[in-house]
Amino acid sequence: MTQEKAGQGVGRRDLLKFSAVAGAALAGASLIGSRTAAAEDGLSLKGKRIAISATGTDHFFDLQAYNAQIEEVKRLGGEPIAVDAGRNDGKLVSQLQTLIAQKPDAIVQILGTLSVIDPWLKKARDAGIPVLTVDVGSTNSINNTTSDNWGIGKDLALQLVSDIGGEGNIVVFNGFYGVTPCAIRYDQLVNVVKYFPKVKILEPELRDVIPNTVQDAFTQITALLNKYPEKGSIKAIWSAWDIPQLGATQAVAAAGRNEIRTYGVDGSPEVLQLVADPNSPAGADVAQQPAEIGRTAIQNVARLLAGQTLPRETYVPALIANKANVNEVSKKLGIG
Repeated sequence: MTQEKAGQGVGRRDLLKFSAVAGAALAGASLIGSRTAAAEDGLSLKGKRIAISATGTDHFFDLQAYNAQIEEVKRLGGEPIAVDAGRNDGKLVSQLQTLIAQKPDAIVQILGTLSVIDPWLKKARDAGIPVLTVDVGSTNSINNTTSDNWGIGKDLALQLVSDIGGEGNIVVFNGFYGVTPCAIRYDQLVNVVKYFPKVKILEPELRDVIPNTVQDAFTQITALLNKYPEKGSIKAIWSAWDIPQLGATQAVAAAGRNEIRTYGVDGSPEVLQLVADPNSPAGADVAQQPAEIGRTAIQNVARLLAGQTLPRETYVPALIANKANVNEVSKKLGIG
């Protein structure tokens, strides 16, 4: 089957059905994940020192996961050694060196650019310290707790393509391909779009940055809208996380171009509020469960130290929030 025929063979009605089915599957999985977490009361970390290394905690996801890990270590009777690098790679490396020297019973790394952290995760394992991760695709991690980023990327891409009717130009932020979840989500977008020849990713792709992510995204999108002033010349804006989406949404609204829809991932409360606003350009946001991810990672540490064998990856379900279901998703996530 040719690429063009594949694209023409799937209509808008089919796309809407795909998106609805994906959303229903994710919603059902969320309830399963909650029940699983509630059944872990028999685990213990009594007498154990557990290191928690965060790349940064300035983003909703990171802070929720980090705090939940600290609380879960304490709940299971252990001692958390928690450090936050504040988005500084040099500080992150230094903190990992210090943690290795302290010889904790395990290290859990939250996010990070693989080329920066992986040598130090290897050093920790070589020193006999079990390494587990959150959203890090490292061969030096015994277990990585994460969302199903393949599913997230696919479902968000299908939602986007459905919303734009299977044709039009889309703008993509692709500044963090070295971060595993961002790379997977981007690759899944490309995989979906290639079957819809009337959908085009504009080049050059934009690069999101840290810090000042919102302001930078606002500036870049404002400049791009000036380059493409005709309504319909851009149909959607995609980002691998939702802070660039926030800046892009603000820029689209400020330019009076609300026919453009924005898409992202994480479920930050401020972005979900925009999705809930019928007048906002925010089209959809995949809401992860960062606190549940954090707790699950620590429960996996307890399992490992109790002699259990862990899977390579543990997936915590996510929920795609669109204009139709965002209030229900926010309620399930406890975001008022």
